[in-house]
Amino acid sequence: MTLTVGYAPFGTDPAGEFNFELPKQKGLIYFEDSPRRMRAIFAGETIVDSARAKLLHEHGHLPLHYFPEEDVRTDLLEPTDHHTHCPFKGDASYRSVRVGDRVAENAVWHYPEPLATAPWLEGYAAIYWSKMDEWLEEDEPAVVHARNPYTRVDVLDTSRHIKVLVNGETVAETSRARALFETSLPPRWYIPREDVREDMLVESDTRSGCAYKGFASYYSVEAGGERADDVVWYYTDPRADAARVRDYLCFYNEQVDIEVDGEPQERPETKFSPNRRKAHA
Repeated sequence: MTLTVGYAPFGTDPAGEFNFELPKQKGLIYFEDSPRRMRAIFAGETIVDSARAKLLHEHGHLPLHYFPEEDVRTDLLEPTDHHTHCPFKGDASYRSVRVGDRVAENAVWHYPEPLATAPWLEGYAAIYWSKMDEWLEEDEPAVVHARNPYTRVDVLDTSRHIKVLVNGETVAETSRARALFETSLPPRWYIPREDVREDMLVESDTRSGCAYKGFASYYSVEAGGERADDVVWYYTDPRADAARVRDYLCFYNEQVDIEVDGEPQERPETKFSPNRRKAHA
């Protein structure tokens, strides 16, 4: 997550309180150096290779890399007629990436004349993550979206008694869960398969991706005569940050009832998916 989304201090649903009146959040932007070397690859060509990228944090959005134009393969870019307007940054112009017969339309944008409130955008370009074939952070694959330096993922063993109910039926119960704490998200309780009623699980075609944890698969749950779609997810090949939850099952706090040490937990009202991108395979 990031400082500007979810329950974070400047997010849409901040979990804490300041000792002053919070300024107007909409349009809040923070632009900072990123020390990590980033590369984007399309059709076998490196479109950007930069150790001088900037990270733009904007209220309600995940962070984005902006790259110095000198670090982008502008010889592979073609200007288009597409333009967008942001009331906080200005008018953006777009370029497509062409490599041989392959084209990523309107994949790159920049602000030729940014607003006076965002002058530092001049000379920088951003690239749609999903329109590239591959991203590298240093020499390791980067997935889904830019990772935020202010996000932390901790996985801890817990002996707390966790009970999960769906439509009034107990689906899981354990005292050997692993708690995953991720910045600006509610705690997630990952439960060993042996402690879950697998006869109530229905395989789903849904898949999702998280920049910090990897790619997740899903189950729906048949309980109380109804089906709760995609309320369980798991990682068969998690990234290093989440290696300890491999093959454990996690229930979507926002859509099921969870008790911790006998205390019912209030359902979070976050507008964000627990994983960053969902798509049906």
